[in-house]
Amino acid sequence: MSTKRKPSYLLHKATGQARVRINGKDHYLGEYGSPESRERYDDLITEWFSKNGETAQYALCVDDLALLFMEHANQHYRKNGKPTSEISCIKTALRYLVAKSGRSRVRDFGPLAFKAVRQAMIDDGHCRKSINKHSGRIRRIFAWAVENEYCKPDILVGLQAVQGLQAGRTEAVETDPVKPVPQAFIDAVEPHVSKPVWGLIQVQLLTGARPGEVLAMRGRDINTSGSVWEYVPESHKTQHHGKGRIILIGPKAIEVVRGFLKSNLDAHLFSPRDVRKGTPGATRQPGERYDRDAYRNAIQRACRKAGVPEWHPHQLRHNAATNVRREADIDTARAVLGHSSVSTAELYAERDINAARAVMLKVG
Repeated sequence: MSTKRKPSYLLHKATGQARVRINGKDHYLGEYGSPESRERYDDLITEWFSKNGETAQYALCVDDLALLFMEHANQHYRKNGKPTSEISCIKTALRYLVAKSGRSRVRDFGPLAFKAVRQAMIDDGHCRKSINKHSGRIRRIFAWAVENEYCKPDILVGLQAVQGLQAGRTEAVETDPVKPVPQAFIDAVEPHVSKPVWGLIQVQLLTGARPGEVLAMRGRDINTSGSVWEYVPESHKTQHHGKGRIILIGPKAIEVVRGFLKSNLDAHLFSPRDVRKGTPGATRQPGERYDRDAYRNAIQRACRKAGVPEWHPHQLRHNAATNVRREADIDTARAVLGHSSVSTAELYAERDINAARAVMLKVG
């Protein structure tokens, strides 16, 4: 069976432009060698692959596979219609893969080439755990390629034989365990953050919720009956695994949350619009809610202004975990923090959730 050859990126000497000929038609891409022309070329080739029925037989290059996988990832890694943070992580892994082996054939990519990609991450200062996660993503890309017959299974078998970096046995950077934030460092940022950001900090500190969970909090998602309120996020980290999540809001956190409740139950409680209404006619208005980057950046800017070491929102979960563990056993702490393995049908065992409510009456 004949195979089709991928159209090449070419120089049109008369004009100095890049061009590609697809199905007998020349497409001019802009200045030869420019990033814009490369991006336009990649877009056209991605479209060409999607229409080419013989891609399974074509001897793909690694950068071609990267384009195909990103087209898949942009559709697959979505939650509630929006791209997840995994997309950014995949792009990072692909950047190193393409930089080291982009023009190599997929069929020739083996364990040694895989290790070379991993070494590039080590050389750039990525930590060991992060490198292992990116390596897992690269294996996942080749598993997808096998599934869709873009490469043979023995390629994936070779990559799976490469062990992850082990602690103490690699030159990769080791990260310190995440620790709670000293209360003095938390108090120091209060004068330097907006009221909604300080509310986010307090609710996270008192409930043990993840940053994304408090950022998404709306009135409609909170059951305000009882001495301990229950917040069920519309979306959460383990939702795609079929797991449920209940965040318990004790009396101290209730006082904070009550100050942000709105008549519009669909509105986010902690919104930049409550601080800055926006300028009429401005091209960019405040969003309905903070995203995780904006929340983290606000805290770290405040740390610098306050002259204290920088900390990040996820550390507040460790503060909450420490407080809960002083009052309860590990199963109750698991229920409070959402480290449950039960399905959505069960949510949490009744014993665990009742014990969690009792603890949150004291610490939340």
